[in-house]
Amino acid sequence: MVETKLTAAREDLATREGVLVAFSGGVDSSVVAALAHDALGSDAVACTARSETLPEAELEDARQIADEIGIRHDIVSFSELDSEAFVENDDQRCYHCRSMRLGAMFERAQELGLGTVCDGTNASDTGEGHRPGLQAVEELDAHSPLLAHDITKAEVREGARRYGLSVADKPSMACLSSRIPTGLEVTEERLSRIEQAEQLLRAWGFEQFRVRDHDGLARVEVGADELDVALDPAFARAAHEHIGDLGFDHVTLDLSGYRTGSVSPETAGDTEESSGTVE
Repeated sequence: MVETKLTAAREDLATREGVLVAFSGGVDSSVVAALAHDALGSDAVACTARSETLPEAELEDARQIADEIGIRHDIVSFSELDSEAFVENDDQRCYHCRSMRLGAMFERAQELGLGTVCDGTNASDTGEGHRPGLQAVEELDAHSPLLAHDITKAEVREGARRYGLSVADKPSMACLSSRIPTGLEVTEERLSRIEQAEQLLRAWGFEQFRVRDHDGLARVEVGADELDVALDPAFARAAHEHIGDLGFDHVTLDLSGYRTGSVSPETAGDTEESSGTVE
């Protein structure tokens, strides 16, 4: 069943006059990039949007995955902070972000003479609550081959394994602005200290985590299976010292563990949409 869907998506892409994939290096966009490269060879390009909300580690991951696939990798740079609507950080933040990112993708596709811009929206995304970024995908008429061929998140991961991609089991990763509570202004200072704090957690060996910035209070979330490590007094001392040094007044551990959308309004559901992204 999965193979049938992947074949249909690949054949769909093969009919296109060149494809640019909005590429975050997450599992969804990586599978789309692999399908596009399979279908079109050098007429497929993976493109990552670089801005203040994209962790540098994620950009490096995207480069690595593009190399694994063998697809050409382009980078376009822009700043969401140029948009007052984005900086305001209301419940449409992901819409403003996705509109700018996809807009940059369409500009690059036009420069390269590629007829289609694809994103990694999958069939599971449409049932996950408030997802304003999907509105931008529809308005700009980006093509979502995973959604078009009813490929779910679980099937995407299976597809990644079939392609031998190292991201097959990679946790979802949203842009850094998703760590800032709705209504609290997005600033370069907040994005920078969040990125640095999460770099520390990654270096300490955590796999699923977020650092939420509550206007100077760092709320650390880690996966449920990693809470025991985070509760160790040695970790508490290190987190207090090193995360506190980044400009946070207080550092706390959320005993509920990692969960998506935890700084968004209750009605918003899961609003964490990754970098080009969707992953």
